[in-house]
Amino acid sequence: MYIGLDLGTSGLKGILIDEGQRVLAEASAPLTVSRPHEGWSEQSPADWIAAAEAVMDQLAAQGLAGVKGIGLSGQMHGATLLDASDEVLRPCILWNDTRSHAEATELDADPRFRAITGNIVFPGFTAPKLAWVARHEPAIRARVARVLLPKDYLRLWLTGEHVAEMSDAAGTSWLDVGARDWSDELLAATDLTREAMPRLVEGSAVSGELRPALAARWGLPQRVVVAGGGGDNAASAVGVGVVRAGEAFVSLGTSGVLFAATDGYQPAPETAVHTFCHALPEAWHQMGVILAATDALNWYARLVGQEARVLTGDLGALQAPGRALFLPYLGGERTPLNDAAIRGAFTGLEHATDRAAGTRAVLEGVTFAIRDCRDALAATGTRLESLLAVGGGSRSDYWLSAIATALDVPVLLPAAGDFGGAFGAARLALMAATGAGAEIATLPPIARTIPPERGLTSAFDDAHARYRAAQTAIRSLT
Repeated sequence: MYIGLDLGTSGLKGILIDEGQRVLAEASAPLTVSRPHEGWSEQSPADWIAAAEAVMDQLAAQGLAGVKGIGLSGQMHGATLLDASDEVLRPCILWNDTRSHAEATELDADPRFRAITGNIVFPGFTAPKLAWVARHEPAIRARVARVLLPKDYLRLWLTGEHVAEMSDAAGTSWLDVGARDWSDELLAATDLTREAMPRLVEGSAVSGELRPALAARWGLPQRVVVAGGGGDNAASAVGVGVVRAGEAFVSLGTSGVLFAATDGYQPAPETAVHTFCHALPEAWHQMGVILAATDALNWYARLVGQEARVLTGDLGALQAPGRALFLPYLGGERTPLNDAAIRGAFTGLEHATDRAAGTRAVLEGVTFAIRDCRDALAATGTRLESLLAVGGGSRSDYWLSAIATALDVPVLLPAAGDFGGAFGAARLALMAATGAGAEIATLPPIARTIPPERGLTSAFDDAHARYRAAQTAIRSLT
């Protein structure tokens, strides 16, 4: 058996599979985000450990004596700062924290960062967070001995090893993404050295072994290997089988991701597309990332006092977009805007705008943000022939139909089952334990294909043009 642990922003999920990749058990534990100031987003690493303990306790009820490997997936970019004794120095600064926008701008102005990493230095990335800590919390910065990404702090607890893997490390602004190694030059630019960085392995490689005390606690055998794993999107791609050039998925989670696998390193930082290492050797991927997908829907649901699933379930068949438009920039935006200061807006509101019209506008706004990502990917030469849909938002047929129509591409909905980060992490555990490779990362069974509604194509094109005009207008106002 193999375990995958996925450390998300709102919870930690665990999944147990057998050697045939059949899911035997699932478990989860919730997490909360602290927002002590505007633009801040933090979590206590101790909460991650508590959530992992709760998930492993649940999985242990299945009996774990046959487990051979554990894989890790997790939210990217978080700055987990440790002292020389591996004690946490402050709450982890998360991926959706925008406090370091000034530092990101300063680092991005240094041409070495784009040249070596192949990416813009975004405020959510790890390096500018360290620069912010140096500027605003110098006493803490002086004690930093090691910087870990969130899932790699879980690995430290599981194995006692300081290790990262390529896909997650690519989102730090310290990795030479083409060479798949830390850049001493970029580390020096933020007053760090390689000694502060974890050792690097590939996602399908062994990173360490489960500590004997933890193995005994949950009834696992000795010498269980822990795989390198992957950043949440790369691990999800392994989970849905998007590991070969031309394959793609759209993830409708807290954030939104348009992910395309590539077989080479093809950076285009000017597009604000992320070009990262994949979780498998000699593979890369490109991503367009928006900061609020289901997060935007959940915000609207709280605003109108209704559950999100009820709001989307009442919409019926896809309609042409109405006058109301929603721009989903609740905490800034990445692709293609690279703007931490921009904020969201409703436009075109009128007396006829009711709750359903507002719901459609929110779904359409996120859809148009994803279309902007598609256009940015297209500028690099990447073409999408079809899209797998994953994440909580994929439960809404209305939303998937809107995406298919706005992007003019069929959307494939996997059959029932979890094919996200936790499943991908379990697949990486299987690879690490057995020596298997990308051949086991097959596409899942497809339950349905949602085609574009050709009769609404021009209406969505027109609405997207209005969306882009509104986007331009609000940038000077927010």
